[in-house]
Amino acid sequence: MSKQGAKQGAKNWYIVDGYLPYAGKVEGEPFEGHEAVMILNCHDEVAEVFMDIYYEDREPDEQIPIVVAGKRVKCLRMDRPDDIGGIRLDRQLQYSLRFRSNIEVVIQYGRMDIAQPNLAYIGMMGYAGI
Repeated sequence: MSKQGAKQGAKNWYIVDGYLPYAGKVEGEPFEGHEAVMILNCHDEVAEVFMDIYYEDREPDEQIPIVVAGKRVKCLRMDRPDDIGGIRLDRQLQYSLRFRSNIEVVIQYGRMDIAQPNLAYIGMMGYAGI
């Protein structure tokens, strides 16, 4: 709990609809097909977060460490292996994510899908567990 007694997120978060979109770019625009996870740490201390990636047809990749400095945000591009512990996710592969943190954080997910000219961006909060 914060000094004011209000919660500042949760220690467990889930994102169920992971699916890396088409990789291309919108011609003449800076937009690139991708997914990202944003982790907000409103506390003074460092958040030590572990990410697990679950798949339909194989064992999960587990205990991927992520560090979020105090009073900072960390953005993970799911198409950049260096952001996610060296894991390379295939495009159009269904996956889900679980995050476990030592302190409360807030996690949001976004997808830029440019498979057609009227590109789409979806942003949603993860599901906060206990």
